[in-house]
Amino acid sequence: MRRYAALRLAQAAGVLWAAYTVSFLVLDLLPGDPVSAMAGQGADQAGIDPAQIARLKSQYGFDEPVPVQYAHHLGRALRGDLGDSVSAGRPVTSVIGEALPSTLQLVVAGLALAVLLGGGLALAATYTSRRWLRQLLLSLPPLGVSVPAFWAGLMLVEVFSFRARLLPAFGNGGPRGLILPAVTLAIPTGAVVAQVLAKSLLTTLDEPYVQTARAKGAGRPRIHLRHALRNASLPALTVVGVLVGQLMANSVVTETVFSRNGLGRVTAAAVTAQDIPLVQGVVVFGALVFVLVNLAVDLLCPLLDPRIAAAGGRRWSPA
Repeated sequence: MRRYAALRLAQAAGVLWAAYTVSFLVLDLLPGDPVSAMAGQGADQAGIDPAQIARLKSQYGFDEPVPVQYAHHLGRALRGDLGDSVSAGRPVTSVIGEALPSTLQLVVAGLALAVLLGGGLALAATYTSRRWLRQLLLSLPPLGVSVPAFWAGLMLVEVFSFRARLLPAFGNGGPRGLILPAVTLAIPTGAVVAQVLAKSLLTTLDEPYVQTARAKGAGRPRIHLRHALRNASLPALTVVGVLVGQLMANSVVTETVFSRNGLGRVTAAAVTAQDIPLVQGVVVFGALVFVLVNLAVDLLCPLLDPRIAAAGGRRWSPA
């Protein structure tokens, strides 16, 4: 188990380094720099002082060679310093920290709702003995996956806010204002969870040990929830770890649709202003969340099935 945990920690560190390096190189290939871009947005571009632009470039390190910039910024990142936002004039960690609570609240609510809806749908579809009902329930997840997040959000706003007037449409309006954005995030994510868990349950219910439990007289609820669900949940658990990255990405669209303050709107504003330090900070933070969640999943899987650690750390594949 120690060797398994050490291997996963090393892989997590490698993913973070790769995310930082790739984001740095990709952002460096963009034309121009944030200082010149911000200066060009002014009303009187002819009055721009070249000396002031040069000082600002020197302050943010954009006048140095790319390898020097990379080594300097990587060293600061290892100390927890992601640099300063050009557009906000404050540390990137401070900007992200202010926007994080709202986004974290949305992502956690969306993930919890997705697991409940997806898991419940998969259990209901595999438990029922009526073939037509099973086929109907199993046809819902592909529909949920194909629905774009922005369209689902707009439809929810139209129905529950503008017509029924039950829930607020925009802003960070407390728990009631969180319902529609969380449902918007949960629809595609819960559909994937339902697909994977339902397929895994159907396969597990045909295993010999399940047949043995039936022969011994175990009831359907006991077989379904105690014998089959534990092993069938491993692929779904792995997928949930992967879907955290999708939730973070979809939060950008969702926060824009519902006009919520959070990392999504910060990212959109940073991209518009070509604020490279802030964009890279958001990318690295998203990679950190993704790595931590998947690391937790990696360490939880052997507790559900000790054969994973004994096999050298190979996880169940969602395929």
